Amino acid sequence: MKMDLQKLKLAILDDGIIDADEVKQLESILYEDGIIDQEEADLLFDLNDEVSGNKNHSSWESFFTKAICDFLLEDEFSPGEIDEEESKWLLNKIQGDGQVDALEVKLLQALKSKAKHFPEELNNLLKS
Repeated sequence: MKMDLQKLKLAILDDGIIDADEVKQLESILYEDGIIDQEEADLLFDLNDEVSGNKNHSSWESFFTKAICDFLLEDEFSPGEIDEEESKWLLNKIQGDGQVDALEVKLLQALKSKAKHFPEELNNLLKS
């Protein structure tokens, strides 16, 4: 049974940073079923919005990027592509806190390099 993601989020945000052990914990819980679903992807963006600019462990950056790339590019509906619905979701997540932080830029760059097609509205975020 999946751990309550809200409890997990509160526990991780308790000290305001994401350390190596918390990244390992997230990875084992979120990848327990082998996939990242939207609820889990939402959790990762919520965490990132809260800890953006803090001294998080370097593994947070690579885990966040990998997990969101997996969510968007390893799905059964549009594998290897960011479809219109995914593009809207991502745009909303990135712009939701009013800023595009360094990790979100890295995520966009990773998606651009991996996706068969990279939506123009996402590409525009890289130019801003």
